[in-house]
Amino acid sequence: MSVFNIIAAIGGLAFFMFGMNTLSAGLEKASGGLMEKVLAKMSGNIFTSIFFGAVVTAAVQSSTATTVIVIGLVNAGILKLRGAVGIIMGANIGTTMTAQILRLTNLEGGESFFINFIKPTNLAAMLAIGGIILIMFSKRIRKKTIGEILMGVSILFTGMTTMRAAVEPMAELDIFKKIFEVLQNPLLGILAGAVVTVCTQSSAAAVGILQAISGSGAIVFASAFPIIMGTNIGTCVTPMLSSLNSSKNAKRASLLHFYFNLIGTIIFLIAIYVYQGLVGWSFWHKDFTTGDIANFHTLFNIIVTAIFIPFAGVLEKLACLTVRDKPGDDEEELAEDPLDERFLVTPNVAISQTREAVVQMGVKAQKNFNAVRPLFEKFDAKAAEKIREREETIDRLEDRVGQYLIKLNDCGLNEDESREVTAYFHLISEYERIGDYTMNILETAEALYEQEAAFSDEAIKELKITFDAITEIISLAIDATRTMDIDEIVEVEPLEEVVDRIVEELKSIHIDRAKKGICKVDIGVYFLDILTNVERISDHCSNIAVYLLSVKKQFAALKKHEYLEQLHRNGPKSYEEKIEEYSQKYSLSKA
Repeated sequence: MSVFNIIAAIGGLAFFMFGMNTLSAGLEKASGGLMEKVLAKMSGNIFTSIFFGAVVTAAVQSSTATTVIVIGLVNAGILKLRGAVGIIMGANIGTTMTAQILRLTNLEGGESFFINFIKPTNLAAMLAIGGIILIMFSKRIRKKTIGEILMGVSILFTGMTTMRAAVEPMAELDIFKKIFEVLQNPLLGILAGAVVTVCTQSSAAAVGILQAISGSGAIVFASAFPIIMGTNIGTCVTPMLSSLNSSKNAKRASLLHFYFNLIGTIIFLIAIYVYQGLVGWSFWHKDFTTGDIANFHTLFNIIVTAIFIPFAGVLEKLACLTVRDKPGDDEEELAEDPLDERFLVTPNVAISQTREAVVQMGVKAQKNFNAVRPLFEKFDAKAAEKIREREETIDRLEDRVGQYLIKLNDCGLNEDESREVTAYFHLISEYERIGDYTMNILETAEALYEQEAAFSDEAIKELKITFDAITEIISLAIDATRTMDIDEIVEVEPLEEVVDRIVEELKSIHIDRAKKGICKVDIGVYFLDILTNVERISDHCSNIAVYLLSVKKQFAALKKHEYLEQLHRNGPKSYEEKIEEYSQKYSLSKA
């Protein structure tokens, strides 16, 4: 035993942790956000929630990550607290899959081809070869992601075998044996397991380290049992810390996780030690192998989950009693802000939530525009004040989404995700400008009211048709942002061209009225200002459509002027048909 054994053990741990991170990141990318979407749609069915909680955790290789995602979903109001109970139970079962995979490192070669094939040293080499070929030579992102997954498993196995080889000589040291004798004390063993889990941010990693040490023959059941119990306590720390600045229900979700593991550990401790004191376990002082640790870890979590299924409501009530509602608080504390920073660990979920925030900006801008419309017939000061308040909210949302996008941009995005984030940087500015031009229209309505002036009935009818067109084009832009569907995106530009034509026609009509003295010049200026602002709102809706198209790989290199020129000069038949349809729908002859 030398200092190089210690260095090798630490190096093996580094490989092991990096392999886990690479594997987890690869699996998360491959899912395309499906796992988080499944969690978000969990109903009150406890068995379905447990099943999908286990599956998702087995995929991301971390119950901590799953629980943090759940807390974020609860905080954003996407997932109910009751739905979180089953998912958290399932997460504890799913996290044991890592230990079951790592038990392969204990296989001996023998004469069997199959055993030699799946022996970690051979399997790791083959996975590394396949992984690096996909990463270096494949042009498709999905294949590169599969390569990352293969490399993750390979590095994981390599780290595990390196740790085992480095730890074996340490098993002969008296101090090493004494450490694990001391850890047979349940309190010290639990503390050690919890501390290692907090340091590694993963109970699966902590159990994996224990499995590596078990290969040296230094671990018996009496010392391994409390350490495994401690890993289940330690895995609660990160979710609890992440919920500190969250809603009450998010804090309750983290406490559900804590109470589940704490009470389960207490039940097991009492049962195991009472039986040991009264009868005695035959394997109490026998070596605990890699496979034994994996089996016990899985068995513990399955049994505890089975015990708690009938008492899921009790866990929820316990969490609610710990974090109480204060008098005057709303019964349902749902966050309107979907931009929870916990989602940044899963970029595709964070992007989805960002899209929801951008849609919120569009919806608020549309509400403001719709609220401005009637003010030209009957001005309402309270309505005007409400519009200003909503505009301030839009401005704050722009700042909030912008800051979130900056953080999201540093999260190792793939090519598709990066294009989408870039588009959202543009979209928040476009929706904010729509809000600004709506405020300009509001100021025109206020100026007319203060001067006790008004447009003619004919002008009001013309504005109504124009406003109807603008209301629809904003709706089209919002729907396109929400769905990212190409068929909806291309609906915007034909209507934008029709709005341009309407504005040009109305300007000509208005100039003729002014020449004939039918309309006063000072009132006419306000009418022209409105036309200018609605035309710009339409232009920004067109910009939104172009930026949304740029998210699609086939349109990524397309410039706005190229797209518009292509449509205006050589537009497809469907484009001309839509122009004709909108022209008839918003014909000024109806005024």
